[in-house]
Amino acid sequence: MTAALVPSTAAPAWRRVVAQAAFEARTILRNGEQLLVTIALPLFLLVGLVRTSVFELDTAGATRVDFATPGVLAVAIMSTAFTSQAIATAFDRRNGVLRLLATTPLGRRGLLAGKVLAVLAIEVVQAVVLCGVALALGWRPDAAGVPAAIGAGLLGTAAFTALALLLAGALRAEGVLALANLVLVLLVVGGGVLVPPDRLPAGLADVAAWLPSGALGEAMRGALLGGGVPGVTLLVLAGWTALFSWGAARLFRWQ
Repeated sequence: MTAALVPSTAAPAWRRVVAQAAFEARTILRNGEQLLVTIALPLFLLVGLVRTSVFELDTAGATRVDFATPGVLAVAIMSTAFTSQAIATAFDRRNGVLRLLATTPLGRRGLLAGKVLAVLAIEVVQAVVLCGVALALGWRPDAAGVPAAIGAGLLGTAAFTALALLLAGALRAEGVLALANLVLVLLVVGGGVLVPPDRLPAGLADVAAWLPSGALGEAMRGALLGGGVPGVTLLVLAGWTALFSWGAARLFRWQ
């Protein structure tokens, strides 16, 4: 029988990507440590900021839940697109999974596309959980700003996913595990994501405004509090996305 008479049984490329994305999303949702970072941490921050007075918030007249929720949604994006993805990809690379998958019909581009789709799927789950809890706590977002918030969230996802791939492809898995968690904590505490950069201590405020965390937090607050998304925040996120993508393209190693 000639090769021309053998019917092709390979699934279409889009179906292979969707299957890989579904596998990656299920793996994250079944992993206790990943759930802690992607769901439990943002939920803890939301309830803690709204229901306790442990953290002083200058809300500029807004309710605590209206002020805190956009920043918590930004933290959720960072935890999934950056911390979770960096750690998962680094250990896949160390264990040879990336090298093996790259030789399958899925290919390297399909593998990366599957990872991006999985990140977006987890972010949908996060949004449903966090927005549901926030609405139950009295959150009243500016409905007209929701499309802008989604756009800013997608740009933030691109920036932090590119950073995750840069670290995961260039450093040892154990180093990525420690560094990704440390960077997330530092950005949450002083990166302008929960507290606007101009309300941070002098010196730190100037730095935070130009970090991807500060830009994402400001964009989400501007959209959902009704003030509009500052154009400079989108430029900052686009710039970091381009820089991290360039670095990942040059430094990422598959094994």
